[in-house]
Amino acid sequence: MTDNRNTILAVILSGLVLIAWQYFYNVPAMEKQRAQQQAQAELQKATPQPTASATPGATPQPGAAQPASPAANQAQPVVARDVAIAASPRVKIDTPRIAGSIALKGGRIDDIALVQFRETVDPKSPPIILYSPSGTAEPYYAEFGWVAATGVTAKMPDAQTVWQQDGSGNLTPTTPVVLKWDNGDGLTFRRTIAVDDHYLFTVKDEVSNVGNAPVTLYPYALISRHGTPQVSGYYILHEGLIGYLGDHGLQEYAYKKIDEAKKVDFKATNGWLGITDKYWASALLPDTSAPLQAKFSSNLTGNVHTYQTDYLLDPVTVAIGGTATANARLFAGAKEAGVVGVFPFAGLGGYNKELGLNHFDLLIDWGWFYFITKPMFLGLDFFYRFFGNFGISILLVTVIVKLLFFPLANKSYASMAKMKSIQPQLQALKERYPDDKVKQQQEMMEIYRKEKINPVAGCLPVVIQIPVFFSLYKVLFVTIEMRHAPFYGWIKDLSAPDPTNLFNLFGLIPIDPTTLPVFGHYLHLGIWPIIMGITMWFQMKLNPTPPDPTQQIIFNWMPLIFTFMLAGFPAGLVIYWAWNNTLSVVQQSYIMRRNGVKVELFDNLKATFARKAT
Repeated sequence: MTDNRNTILAVILSGLVLIAWQYFYNVPAMEKQRAQQQAQAELQKATPQPTASATPGATPQPGAAQPASPAANQAQPVVARDVAIAASPRVKIDTPRIAGSIALKGGRIDDIALVQFRETVDPKSPPIILYSPSGTAEPYYAEFGWVAATGVTAKMPDAQTVWQQDGSGNLTPTTPVVLKWDNGDGLTFRRTIAVDDHYLFTVKDEVSNVGNAPVTLYPYALISRHGTPQVSGYYILHEGLIGYLGDHGLQEYAYKKIDEAKKVDFKATNGWLGITDKYWASALLPDTSAPLQAKFSSNLTGNVHTYQTDYLLDPVTVAIGGTATANARLFAGAKEAGVVGVFPFAGLGGYNKELGLNHFDLLIDWGWFYFITKPMFLGLDFFYRFFGNFGISILLVTVIVKLLFFPLANKSYASMAKMKSIQPQLQALKERYPDDKVKQQQEMMEIYRKEKINPVAGCLPVVIQIPVFFSLYKVLFVTIEMRHAPFYGWIKDLSAPDPTNLFNLFGLIPIDPTTLPVFGHYLHLGIWPIIMGITMWFQMKLNPTPPDPTQQIIFNWMPLIFTFMLAGFPAGLVIYWAWNNTLSVVQQSYIMRRNGVKVELFDNLKATFARKAT
């Protein structure tokens, strides 16, 4: 009965791991490939530039001050990004982390490159492009301004308005820029834009009224993204529209979900909202005390979706001779933990603490098990500050995890040592009752009871490390600090799979086996996965041989199965698993000796090869 229970448990655990790998890795990889093909096809098509219009008597819509002309709804040819940028006058943005410009036509922030992050591990590769102007293949921008209340006929600035810079110079952390526009009918609009040395823009909009009547206006801010972006496609990561909106809490809408919903409205105070990618994000950060009419939306023009997050503030009336002011903030950059704000007590409070925001740290998708994932990151980041290498941090955190679970692991390994010591008795039972399985089980349970052995205890070392495994996987997968983080030797990116491959003799044969049809996806096996498989095999050989033949087959094949399974996982995760296996072998050997059980690792290895030779 115990053998059957152990067999079932081993099969279930193996099956869960295989299913998880298939669901979280293999299926999303195929979906990602299809998405890439679809994205390439979309780039060949024209990208329309939709412009919403305000309907009399309706609620004012952000970014819709002027009705759209028929030509605005026509498909426009896609132009290169540098061509679109050069087509209008601009104010240059120059900070340690951001390079780009503000378009004077429309007054939009629509050109941002993150200069400290590159597309590949090559430091000479192009920087990450976050924002791009309208007319390009992937327009993405932030816009601020005023919407006229129903009945107000005064001309408002829109996407075609050409602002004038008051003064000259670039936008830097020490020099804000001021834009002005006069509507010719008594209203003068003034916009002051400042930026810090990270990713925060502060926008102050003022409107002065020297006309002959008061006007009522609604301040607004929006982030617009044209075209469905390519996403990682993993269930454990949210990419799309996001916000924390007061009592509504965290709101996450993937692109497909908002396509189906079309529009979702929220009324909230103390909120923020935006659009997030895996490593980058753009978010509107209104005043925490401001009541918001916030919205997530998806509009389809032709075959191109336009995604928008926006908010509308309460109306303000600008009296004759008076001035109204609206303040807004924009985060546009990398989701660095210390900048976004993860742990105030660890110097990682960032904007979440400085601006008093409402859970802005959730811009990073820590997942349901954030109570494990965030401390895991904190530990890795702590050691990184001392050693400057996240690979070393992984090794040290693994040691600490081992120490934390030391008492539990000791009990487990002690039980396994006792199990090994009674192997002769169990073998004798088989010989004594060769045809009576029930009697064998009864006598076996009696031996277990007498020796105080828990036959399931051997599974605990694997079970207790599963939460650690997934939390480290999550940290490696979602945190930008791990992106392009090198280890030593050939590992240039701990968040990417080991780049070497056994099937091309580690680069000696100039082919890429992974490009082969059907089976190519499985033909990736680097050096570190092989090391991990060997350490796992050593650990299996250290354990007592299962009495049941089915168990023997499962445990004999498990190292090979895991070797191929983990070959496509981040290298940092594979290094962790290999190092954890090595520490487990050392720890288990010590406990076995302390319990008077002979460590037969090398004898078992010798016997394995001897059987093969025979």
